[in-house]
Amino acid sequence: MANPQFVLASASPARRRLLQSVGIEPIVSPSDFDESQIQETEPEQLVQILAKCKAETIAPKFPSALVMGCDSVLAIDGKIHGKPADGDEAIARWQMMRGNIGDLYTGHVLIDNTQDITIVKCQITRVYFANISDRTIQAYVATGEPLKCAGAFALEGFGSLFIEKIAGCHSNVIGLSLPLLRQMLKELNYDVTDFWKISH
Repeated sequence: MANPQFVLASASPARRRLLQSVGIEPIVSPSDFDESQIQETEPEQLVQILAKCKAETIAPKFPSALVMGCDSVLAIDGKIHGKPADGDEAIARWQMMRGNIGDLYTGHVLIDNTQDITIVKCQITRVYFANISDRTIQAYVATGEPLKCAGAFALEGFGSLFIEKIAGCHSNVIGLSLPLLRQMLKELNYDVTDFWKISH
């Protein structure tokens, strides 16, 4: 039996690059799901609900595919932070985050239309932020990078300079936990290597 197509229900270039880095070339189909519909204050619940909504929005378009939805938020002292609305909010966020510790939650959902199974998981990674100056914060926000990311930093970009250490899954902070993906595929009776797009 041929393996189903792998569809990523996300516009995130970082998530796509993570999949490509491990040999999976996804069909990218952003869900455009309106996240403001979901009112949930518990971070683990929120990311799982949003990831599921994103995947469910796309799944009917790909009846013989495996559809992945993801959503990430940063929580500091239990308070949820998504993408900052503008530069001022990003600066204020960093002034609060510097020298602090946050937990990055990413909800992962796989809908296997061929087996009619949905798996929902969450991965949590602890992030230790460097104590950086106002000048550094302003320069970083001026790059525009923090405005594109949950938590106002990109681990795969300039933001890596301002993270002292990470406890847990590294790729989870970028937007998709590769070890968790491997485990979820195994639960669906696939091997992650089944989805490799490599020339033999």
